[in-house]
Amino acid sequence: MKRILVPTDFSEQAEYALKVAAQIAKNNNAELFILNLLDLPTHMNDAVNSGVNIPEVMLFLKKTNDKLDELRFESYLQDLNITTDTRIEKAFEGIVTYSKEHNVDLIVMGSHGASGFQEMLIGSNTEKIVRHSEVPVLVIKNEINDFKADNFVFASDFSNEIKKPFQKLVEFANVFDANLHLVMINTPNSFKSNNVAEKIMTDFIKDFSINKHSLHIYNDTNVEKGILNFANKIDADLIGMCTHGRTGFSHFFNGSISEDLVNHAVRPVVTFKI
Repeated sequence: MKRILVPTDFSEQAEYALKVAAQIAKNNNAELFILNLLDLPTHMNDAVNSGVNIPEVMLFLKKTNDKLDELRFESYLQDLNITTDTRIEKAFEGIVTYSKEHNVDLIVMGSHGASGFQEMLIGSNTEKIVRHSEVPVLVIKNEINDFKADNFVFASDFSNEIKKPFQKLVEFANVFDANLHLVMINTPNSFKSNNVAEKIMTDFIKDFSINKHSLHIYNDTNVEKGILNFANKIDADLIGMCTHGRTGFSHFFNGSISEDLVNHAVRPVVTFKI
């Protein structure tokens, strides 16, 4: 984990994410990229792309670069290798593109979530990043002075399709020397006996080298509630999920537990795309 990207809009939530990213960077001798995206109205964006200097845009860029320069002097960023950048691009598209260009290992984002019609119709930018990013996305909603992942919950059905992202999750957990709590959520619509569930989980993990782990079966009315309630029960530091990256109507009808957790969980959530 040598390159960490933190998108910022200079909000309180973005600062929470930056503080956590700084802690991770210091502990792993990682480079920190701080990115601001200016999502301009279409007519301004077209003009800029055509090489026209618009005074309002130039002012936005100057103010943004001034704010990024000021960030460098924050005490929690001292002694870190930092790159700052500003781009004129839609937030979620720009973040995904930037992470690929700079071979980023982890994206850390702040979020206040989205709910009700906002969540149904447009979702949050963070949710869109979770859906599209090829690298892990760590979502932070509150200030965490001492970020850790000692108790790291990973919930899954432990099917073969998640073996590739699970390898990334294991590497992430091992970096933090986390105790990985692997949990299968039993619901009325998808119930397995303890023996069956334990065999599925045991067979699944035998090919992975996990520093510390434990297996759990937890019963609840639905998967999302089960994950949140289990995380509360063990006082988890972090929740990990794999996401299918569904989009559009597919997301609307099928839903995505990972994206719903990003919106609804108070605890940090890290996602790995299938």
